[in-house]
Amino acid sequence: MTTPRPATDLSADEARRIALRAQGFLGTPDRRAGVRGVLRHLGAVQLDTISVLARSHELIPYARLGAVGRKKVEDAYWKASSAAPHAFEYWSHAACILPVEEWPHFAFRRRAYRSRPHWNHALPDGTYEQVIKQLRAEGPLTATELGGAKRTSEWWDWSGAKVAVERALMYGEVVCVERRGWKRVYDLAERAIPAALLHDELDDTECLRRLVRLAGQSLGIGTRADIADYHRLKGEQVDAVIADSGLVPVTVEGWSKPAWADPAALDTPPRGRHRTTLLSPFDSLVWERARTERIFGFTHRLEAYVPKPKRVYGYFAMPVLAGGRLVGRVDPARDGATLVAKQVTLDGPKVVPAVAEALVEAASWVNCTSVRVERVDAPELHEPLTKEVTRALVAALR
Repeated sequence: MTTPRPATDLSADEARRIALRAQGFLGTPDRRAGVRGVLRHLGAVQLDTISVLARSHELIPYARLGAVGRKKVEDAYWKASSAAPHAFEYWSHAACILPVEEWPHFAFRRRAYRSRPHWNHALPDGTYEQVIKQLRAEGPLTATELGGAKRTSEWWDWSGAKVAVERALMYGEVVCVERRGWKRVYDLAERAIPAALLHDELDDTECLRRLVRLAGQSLGIGTRADIADYHRLKGEQVDAVIADSGLVPVTVEGWSKPAWADPAALDTPPRGRHRTTLLSPFDSLVWERARTERIFGFTHRLEAYVPKPKRVYGYFAMPVLAGGRLVGRVDPARDGATLVAKQVTLDGPKVVPAVAEALVEAASWVNCTSVRVERVDAPELHEPLTKEVTRALVAALR
């Protein structure tokens, strides 16, 4: 085991800036690396079915790079170059797009799935083998093309073919190679994953050490719980490898728990331009509520699954990032060529210009030509925000 450096004391502000830079929101983005660079940098981009402005995996690179074309986003994830894919979909923080070079490091999870009883999913005899045979003969297919898809919102209504192909995905025998109309397209791993990466040779300790290190780099700084949550590891799995992961122990002003940091993040003070943008609720900057509250003093909760009368901020309230801080929320919608801010929550009048900027840029990205602000939680800020949005729209057209 390596000997850790002495603990470093950091202020809360230093920790916040380190986290912002690690997540790609502070400093000049690497535009030449593009969406693929964002994916490699973050290590995981979460997928979700909800689409308001766009799907979450599109919003992630947009938030960091600006108005990159949406087709370019999809192509960057799924279109191979030189016959080699750039990404695969697997279970990480949730269902995530992952850099293809990390395939070997999820061997520990594939092994765990293979050894786990699947008592909730009935699988008719021979169905698994038939699905593999069909993929081998016909090439990439959706669950529908394999003979059955998920017919309702309940997993117990899956067809045998859908159960089989999802199990094969968990085991690593098949891979989701793209999303087509939100349906997974499956192919054999032996065809989709480069031969040099298609192995489960790394033991659990090696896999966990790599994923803990990657989580620390992607977060910049984090507690044990932060690091475990990134790829949904168990706390004891983190404990077993963190001392030998290359991360260094730090203490942060106001944090009640010990933390670890990427040593590279400590070597260079984080400087540069802050990004102003709307964030997906599934963005890795904010996907862990306790961390978001600790770093930004901001309570974030997705309310899409909360009964409408109990919602506080809206169905898909998107945090607004500006000046390195979370300064409000926007619950968006689309009405033809108009981006609708159904509900806006602002942290005071000073943030009005930043929120207007974020709204106008998002509107342009999704090909909306106007923005309508419906409700602002502080009614006295409705008119100033509307005026600032109008001003920003005019400026954008010049």
